[in-house]
Amino acid sequence: EVQLVESGGGLVQAGGSLRLACAASGFTFDDYTIGWFRQAPGKEREGVSCISTSDGSTYYADSVKGRFTISSDNAKNTVYLQMNSLKTEGTAVYYCAADSYGGVRLRVGVMGLDYEYDYWGQGTQVTVSS
Repeated sequence: EVQLVESGGGLVQAGGSLRLACAASGFTFDDYTIGWFRQAPGKEREGVSCISTSDGSTYYADSVKGRFTISSDNAKNTVYLQMNSLKTEGTAVYYCAADSYGGVRLRVGVMGLDYEYDYWGQGTQVTVSS
């Protein structure tokens, strides 16, 4: 059974930090790109960052570049999203997802759209207070 389980969400003040984790099981981890998406109330889901678990290449949305860092621990089948200097507009449910074609997309510098991802986690709430 394929599973993606997010953890690490919570309430943080603006300017603070959180580290999200996405633990994967049930598929060959190294064959997939793992992405993080977020969805704020009343807004569309947006891609935040992704990482190729095979070669470590990464992508960041402009809105988080320089503040967020994605990393992968292949021994634990887990991807992390370190979020620093959080802003109130970062309040959202954060989801991790797996894309079997993501490596190809990263080679041309793009992150797959949400419908292009194969598997999804249940999400974790991040609330940034002012």
